Parts: sequence; structure tokens; C-alpha cells
Amino acid sequence: MRKAVLVTGASSGVGLALCKRLLEEDHELHLCLACRNRSKAEAVRAALLASRPLAEVSIVQVDVSDLQSVFRASRELKQRFQRLDYVYLNAGIMPNPQLNIKALFSGLFSRKVIHMFSTAEGLLTQEDKITADGLQEVFETNVFGHFILIQELAPLLCHSDSPSQLIWTSSRNARKSNFCLEDIQHSRGQEPYSSSKYAVDLLSVAVNRNFNSRGLYSSVVCPGTMVTNMTCGILPPFVWTLLMPIIWLLRFFANAFTLTPYNGTEALVWLFHQKPESLNPLTKYLSATTGFGSNYVMTQKMDLDEDTAEKFYQSLLELEKHVRATIQKRNH
Repeated sequence: MRKAVLVTGASSGVGLALCKRLLEEDHELHLCLACRNRSKAEAVRAALLASRPLAEVSIVQVDVSDLQSVFRASRELKQRFQRLDYVYLNAGIMPNPQLNIKALFSGLFSRKVIHMFSTAEGLLTQEDKITADGLQEVFETNVFGHFILIQELAPLLCHSDSPSQLIWTSSRNARKSNFCLEDIQHSRGQEPYSSSKYAVDLLSVAVNRNFNSRGLYSSVVCPGTMVTNMTCGILPPFVWTLLMPIIWLLRFFANAFTLTPYNGTEALVWLFHQKPESLNPLTKYLSATTGFGSNYVMTQKMDLDEDTAEKFYQSLLELEKHVRATIQKRNH
């Protein structure tokens, strides 16, 4: 029986590279591309099938920053699938990233230069906005839209006979200092991306605590520092050109510089082969690349505690009730 894999954000970057690599690992997969843009998804599907004709590749149109779209896609998936073996929760945004030039130059001449480039800690701020659902866009896209997707797809994911696995794209930039339980959407801060990725880490831990007994397991991954559509907008092209030789050199001292989406998927593909019940729920799996270009997987204990994770999960459940009631009123 074919394994069924759902990948959000599958039409570019890490998501696209992951789809290609998964089909290299198992060319008979049923791979479902969950994308906002159907025409881009159709082009990706055609390219994947051209190289792997034995695979089954389907599309579901979903925008995780629009809850109506998430509900619609969930209904469609429940009609099509009896179960999902893997869900890669990869779609995400970092809107209008602004580089802190002062922090960049002070970091360049400090002992923390490698850490700064590896994690972007203190380097980037973003301008967030409110979605049609009345939520902060980064929070809804990176966290809450995926949370609702999981809630809706629970019948396809919870099977005691054989476990299903959630695999989240998190980040080394997930900082505890940027997250606050009293402001889970980070509406009062300037680093919503970092906050959202820390929220993803918390949510993964809470999912394990609440769903392992029902056969659903969750893990988080950091794909490393890459040049993708998301990161290209941070700096002008000529600055990237100047920085790339330095970044290549830094790879001999820090393994976080995976640089390409293909390299960045190393940990995501590694998890595809693991028994989820054997994994530590408090561990983050990091894609890493040596200075000579060899890929491998590292582990890192997450900087969080299970009580905070559970409180965050309860906050999401409360927000879910409120949002569902609002949508119901709107539709009537």
C-alpha cells in the first residue's frame, strides 16, 4: 500500500526540494502538494511525474493564512484519503524583513559572528499585518493555520495500529526571548517570525503529549541557513554576491550553512525513515552541511518546558473556539 504524504508549501524552496527527495527515497509514494497557487502546483506536479512516473502526485489548494481555505482543503482531503502517513508542515512566511545594520556590523567584529549568521539572532525584524480572520499574519500562516489543519485532519492521522507523523519546519531562529504566552500572536513585538517558530516548537511538544496515545507523533526540524525566495529579499542582490564567499568559508566553522534547499531537507528526509515512537519529543533535528558539502543531521535539545507547551496548546484551543464561532456568525 502506498504511503500518503502531504507537504504544505510544496511549490518552491524547501517544500519543492523535499518533494523531489521523497520521491527519490520512495518512487511509489502518494504525494499530495498543498499549495496556495494552483497553476504553480500543476507545473510542479508535471515535473515530478516526468521524473517519477510510478508515483502518484495530487494537489490540494490551501492558503494557511486563510482559515476558510484550510477548512475547505481539509474537507477535500478527508474525501480523498483514508489516512495520511506523513504531514510536512512547511509553509511559512517572513514578511518584509528589515536588516538591523547596526547589529550586523557590531556582530561582524565580535566573537558571536558565526552564531549571528547561523541563527540571525537580533539581525532581522519584520512588519506584520492583520489577516481577514483578524489574526496576525505570521502567526496564522506559520502556526495557527497548520494547527487548524491538524485538528481537522485528526481522523486521517490518528490510527493506533500504525503511527502517523507530523514534521514541522522550524528554525534555529526560534528564540524563547521572542515568545510570550500573554501575546502568542506577537502583536506587540518586532520579531514575529522568531516568535512563530518558537510557537511551532511548543506546539510539537504539546501534540506529542496529547496525541501519542492515539498514534500521532510530531517532530521539528531546522533546515539551516539557505538562499531561498524567503531569504533573498532580506538583502539587495549585490550584497548577497559579496557575502556568499564569506558564507562558504564559514561552513568550515559552522554546519548551519546548508545554503541550498536540497541540503536543507536533509533532516526532513532523515525523519521519513525513522520510527516516530523512538524519537525524543524535546529534540530538534537540524540539517547540517560540512565545508566540503556533505550533508548530515544533528540534534539539539529545545529550550522549552512541557508545562509552557501545554499552556500554549490550551490557548490555541481557546482561540480555535473563538475563531470557529466568528466564522459561523459570518457565514449566517
